[in-house]
Amino acid sequence: MEKLYIVIPCYNEEEVLDKTKTELKKKMNTLIQNKKIDKQSKVIFVNDGSKDKTWDLIQQFYQVDKLFGGINLSRNRGHQNALLAGLLTVKDDADIVISMDADLQDDIDAIDLMIEKRKEGADVVYGVRNSRKKDSFFKRTTAQGFYRVMKMLGVDVIYNHADYRLTSRRVLDSLKDYREVNLFLRGIFPLIGFKSDIVYYERKERFAGKSKYPLKKMLNFAWDGITSFSVKPIRLVLNVGVVILFLSFLMILYSVIQKVLGNTVDGWTFIVCSLWLLGGIQMLSLGIIGEYIGKIYSETKARPRYLVTDYLVSKN
Repeated sequence: MEKLYIVIPCYNEEEVLDKTKTELKKKMNTLIQNKKIDKQSKVIFVNDGSKDKTWDLIQQFYQVDKLFGGINLSRNRGHQNALLAGLLTVKDDADIVISMDADLQDDIDAIDLMIEKRKEGADVVYGVRNSRKKDSFFKRTTAQGFYRVMKMLGVDVIYNHADYRLTSRRVLDSLKDYREVNLFLRGIFPLIGFKSDIVYYERKERFAGKSKYPLKKMLNFAWDGITSFSVKPIRLVLNVGVVILFLSFLMILYSVIQKVLGNTVDGWTFIVCSLWLLGGIQMLSLGIIGEYIGKIYSETKARPRYLVTDYLVSKN
């Protein structure tokens, strides 16, 4: 039997933690009783610089029940960094690790299926949503559009997979060698390789608290994913530049002909529109290139992606 650690990033989750703790305790006890996992398996909550009582609750859970543990980060570092901190901190204590969100929208019964896939030899098991029927039309459309764009740009991502997955220790040993500051774990795990499999589940409604991924954060996350794993936007800028250069030669020829014919006044509107169009494309191109330069700047500084101040776990 393998030792399972469940890693859960938390940011201002005091409203949901007690319910989450209760449900996961039932699930872990059942798995231990059925001898599917080792009795020293744990549930580890990662406090990502919460401003509420999240860390206080995690400490209480640890003191009352050694099934639970906690990792406290020095400050808020964002969901991906908090998740990475949890995975890399527990990797030497666990045989397999499952990551999931604190709101229990990910069906915990899928854990049984993940463990079965692991026993069949999979090093990574992705939890994938059956559908997005419960999402709003806008969220469903933008999410599907994001996955299509990622595929078009050559990024290997699992469709409808978030961060609900099982990973083995050797996968996490490889993950530590991926040192980029701009994290997009959904793209990194397929890059690592090893044998993988998929389990499907129905995503539930959030039972309490608010989503930590409003529209602005979702868009930023999607853009990070695109720019962290593909240079095609820059190549697109180059291609657009070549097309515009060709059109510019045609415009020069057109302008000369109009000058010879004495029709320069009539072309004023066209010239103004062209200037606005070219100016807008230039600004857009500079913005895309600047985004990549900014990421290079962040990577070259090589600052720590997170700092752990406390790691509460019982080894018994």
